[in-house]
Amino acid sequence: MVPSPLALLLALGAAAAALAEPLRFVDCGSKDGSIQEVNVSPCPTQPCQLHKGTSYSINVTFTSKIESQGSKARVYGEMLHVDIPFPIPEPDGCKSGIQCPIQKGLSYSYLNKLPVKSEYPSIKLVVKWELVDDQDQMLFCWKIPVQITS
Repeated sequence: MVPSPLALLLALGAAAAALAEPLRFVDCGSKDGSIQEVNVSPCPTQPCQLHKGTSYSINVTFTSKIESQGSKARVYGEMLHVDIPFPIPEPDGCKSGIQCPIQKGLSYSYLNKLPVKSEYPSIKLVVKWELVDDQDQMLFCWKIPVQITS
């Protein structure tokens, strides 16, 4: 039996969705940019289960509303409405998939890693990820709930 074109399209779509894993996120103040999509891989279901000792790929597609010479990421674990800084290997957005200078109206794919250290406690929290421009204004800010597990 030959599969129908519709069945092939559905299978390809499902495979692509499993790889891309776009997330439901909360925009927490993107002023100078507009987020199209946030992907965390691997994270097949939400809240994301972040396993200690594992590094997760972050991909944010956004459009800039301004021009900027550079950008810098700030990542936090939010617990009880308190932001606790979460170190990432490369905070410079221009070294994270964004070609600088950033141009107004262009779309960018920001790529980074979120390492979950073995010494982190096993807790539920909210990851808050900001990317600021050269004037310290938000290009994007998003939040997702996560569960850190062993």
